[in-house]
Amino acid sequence: MRIRFISMILSLTFLCTACGFQLRKNADLPAQMAKTQIVMADEYSALGRRVRMLLEQSGVEFVGGNEATAILEIPVNSVVTEVLTIGNNARVREYRISHTVRFRLLDANGQDILSWQNLRQAREISFDEQKILANSREQEYLEDDLADTLSRILVTRLESAPANSG
Repeated sequence: MRIRFISMILSLTFLCTACGFQLRKNADLPAQMAKTQIVMADEYSALGRRVRMLLEQSGVEFVGGNEATAILEIPVNSVVTEVLTIGNNARVREYRISHTVRFRLLDANGQDILSWQNLRQAREISFDEQKILANSREQEYLEDDLADTLSRILVTRLESAPANSG
């Protein structure tokens, strides 16, 4: 029985490595980001919490004011719901949820390390008036998913910043 278990574990290990599976690693961020100040209207939004978590996992310490070696500005973090189609009974049939983020990374002197970046993700959703509760939960799920996707893209963009701003 023990040999079977060990052979199953080894088989799974080989299978996972053969398919290219890799655990997600921490971001390789510029050294200036060691002590970062984050500037955004709502740091406790879904995007703000996820960005903070991802950066902390990569060794970034969040500080305020004069201690900061880098400043991450996120002045735009907006989620917009727009109607796509209306049925013949004058009720919404489909709508789109769009999440837009604009950010940049500055050094302690206010010089650009990474200039303005714009990110936008959108998802379309069908509305069924018979399933109102399910639709509202689906909308919440999609908004969280968009925030998660954009936070990962944002951190990936931060990885592309040059090591020294000059």
